[in-house]
Amino acid sequence: MGTRLGELVERLGGQLVGDPNLEVIGIAPLTDAGVSHISFLSNSKLRAQALHSQAAALIVAAADDEFIAAGYAGARIVTPNPYVYFARAAQFFAAQHAHVAPAGIHPAASVDAMATVDASASVGARAVVEAGAVVGPGAVIGAGCYVGRDAVIGEGTELFANVTFHARCQIGARGIIHSGAVIGTDGFGFANEGGVYIKIPQTGRVMIGDDVDIGANTTIDRGALADTVIEDGVKLDNQIQIGHNCHIGAHTAMAGCVGVAGSAKIGKYCTFGGAAMVLGHLTIADRVHISSGSMVSRSILEPGQYTGFYPLAKNAEWEKSAAIVRNLASMREKLRALEKTIKTLTIQDTK
Repeated sequence: MGTRLGELVERLGGQLVGDPNLEVIGIAPLTDAGVSHISFLSNSKLRAQALHSQAAALIVAAADDEFIAAGYAGARIVTPNPYVYFARAAQFFAAQHAHVAPAGIHPAASVDAMATVDASASVGARAVVEAGAVVGPGAVIGAGCYVGRDAVIGEGTELFANVTFHARCQIGARGIIHSGAVIGTDGFGFANEGGVYIKIPQTGRVMIGDDVDIGANTTIDRGALADTVIEDGVKLDNQIQIGHNCHIGAHTAMAGCVGVAGSAKIGKYCTFGGAAMVLGHLTIADRVHISSGSMVSRSILEPGQYTGFYPLAKNAEWEKSAAIVRNLASMREKLRALEKTIKTLTIQDTK
């Protein structure tokens, strides 16, 4: 079944230019959209591509609308942020076709008698829910998941298949944890005695707020004594490592393969590009943006964009540059000596 453009605009806002009774069945990229799709233009560089789109309607910004209107015959939805509008429209269409997990406990699941599972929650096949755990209303525990003792899964939160959520950890409402993620593993804590490592028990928890997304195979360590904290709205991509006792501020987002060492404190509304690294015990202020592949080796106390990697070059050029860098200290001393000599000669010439 299709959705009328007028209904979509009533739900999501925006200014509709065109037939409100025109029906669309979904959303698609500019190049793939057909006559029953809606598409979007979020990058003005793609204006020419948008003009040739077969989409029934385009989501556009006011700055692009005049140009598009001159050559595009379809309907238009004008909105301040087409990309956000696209995201909300995509959610709307996805919800129409989404599989809804049936409420109840699968016969092949193992739920301890001392656990509390809301009647509206869903627990899949071969899932394990230990004693004292609480699974909230509308929560979904996918097949093969493990929910440890005294853990708390908030309302509407979904654990995809094979998530491990260890004892006493908590997540709030409307969270998503993708397959293979492990929450509440032991932090990397050892004391060294004569070359032998002595394990430090990790007795803290992982405390996760509302509306948090955690990607596949991401791991979050529990605190050593205090808790590891992930605040509301944080978005973590796949294969991220968060060390013990870290604190990640609200609405911070991290791309794949980011690593954060223990006890780092990261502010709100920060972003981290893929494979960025943060050393332990550092503090990063709100609204700091770290470029991909950067190594954060000191605290950052002012918002802004930070980059810390050497530009890519041909291998021979890189080796030559590396050799220069290794000799910078001696070159600096030679330069200082040269400056002293020039200063001495200049003084003698003026006498």
